[in-house]
Amino acid sequence: MADPKGFLTTDREVAETRPVEERVQDWNEVYKPGSLLPIISKQASRCMDCGIPFCHNGCPLGNLIPEWNDYAYRNDWTAASERLHATNNFPEFTGRLCPAPCESACVLGINQPPVTIKNVEVSIIDKAWDSGDVTPQPPERLSGKTVAVIGSGPAGLAAAQQLTRAGHTVAVYERADRIGGLLRYGIPEFKMEKRHINRRIEQMRAEGTKFRTEVEIGRDIDAKKLRKRYDAVVVAAGSTTSRDLPVPGRELNGIHFAMEYLPLANKVQEGDLTVSPISAEGKHVVVIGGGDTGADCVGTAHRQGAASVTQLEIMPKPGEERNANQPWPTFPMLYKVTSAHEEGGERVYSVNTTHFEGDEDGNVQWLHLVEVDMSGGRPEPKPGTERKIPAQLVTLAMGFTGIDKTNGLVEQFAFGLDERGNVARDADYMTDVDGVFVAGDAGRGQSLIVWAIAEGRSAAKGVDRYLTGVNSALPAPVRPTDRALTV
Repeated sequence: MADPKGFLTTDREVAETRPVEERVQDWNEVYKPGSLLPIISKQASRCMDCGIPFCHNGCPLGNLIPEWNDYAYRNDWTAASERLHATNNFPEFTGRLCPAPCESACVLGINQPPVTIKNVEVSIIDKAWDSGDVTPQPPERLSGKTVAVIGSGPAGLAAAQQLTRAGHTVAVYERADRIGGLLRYGIPEFKMEKRHINRRIEQMRAEGTKFRTEVEIGRDIDAKKLRKRYDAVVVAAGSTTSRDLPVPGRELNGIHFAMEYLPLANKVQEGDLTVSPISAEGKHVVVIGGGDTGADCVGTAHRQGAASVTQLEIMPKPGEERNANQPWPTFPMLYKVTSAHEEGGERVYSVNTTHFEGDEDGNVQWLHLVEVDMSGGRPEPKPGTERKIPAQLVTLAMGFTGIDKTNGLVEQFAFGLDERGNVARDADYMTDVDGVFVAGDAGRGQSLIVWAIAEGRSAAKGVDRYLTGVNSALPAPVRPTDRALTV
């Protein structure tokens, strides 16, 4: 245990953000560089090394949180990094992007603010990179087996790295021009600078993983031909079909899916574009959807110089304390103020969009909405609450409905889908097509980055077992209460 009295003597502190007026002028990460290290040892000391560490169960990866907290407290950063990587391929991703269900499950959180697990995690991995503790881990010998991974998001990258280290020859296929999936083009630079992805890709290249960009399986390469070429295939193509809003006026110019808007902003930061073709500059922006993707749109609009930003959510405003039906250690739905919300804008809850209104040139100008009552489980309009708000740019950030079914991938593999439109799989993550596995959002549905990495690791274990015919030694999360769907 780090400090037997740490949780009694030390209050919770979190990473310090840069001033709003400063950070909205650039696209760098919002946190002050170096602000964590002076406080992290004390924060790690708050970990109680519980007899039953519920944080393990709260984390889909089963991270060994008390162990690396103890090492961080003792400033043994090398050991802390080893313990962190034992369960997580990319802690610099999760430490920046995960909503930290582990903190919701922290035992200290029963009656005090929980341990700052996420901040400790990112401090350990940043220190490890700075000190040279993160090095390539190529396999000692090759198996002679080949694997194709479709998609280079967190699930695909995790599966590829695990299988490469097991000795298999792995090629990752990505339809975009750069590796990273939604990490690259869906997550704004101010949440995670892309240099973190780039150095992981270089590590994986040094280990032997091959990358093929601008290749879309189903269009550029027939999926069945790919299966014949490789001994196994992992489908980690994500849940990329955006949920639409079929209301009058949807066809007006200026209404875009979030995943049309955000990638273009990221391409500007990559140097591919000077100015985004979809820019919020000088416009009244409305973001439909109250989740993390919506918040990403809000922060992006601020940096592009929007005249105003309004975020709409159909559900009621969450509370700041747990509801009785979301007791500890479950992950509760709480009111959350992200860095993007700190920067300005208005958040409106319990409203539904009825239609859009445009000008004579076909450009959206107004969004009409009505307040709704969700007490019955469905949105019921409240008479007399209709109104309109200015909207010259609208982004739809209402989530995703499943794997892309338009590019030939699903049709050519002809694997089964579950009732939610996701790819069905067995307990080893294999679909009903022999040797074809699925991991991440393509099989699970829209979820968290930490789940994507966990699924990639679990699928890799299933692939390794399939290729070798013996029980795989690859580590993977064991979650008997959350088994994969049965084909």
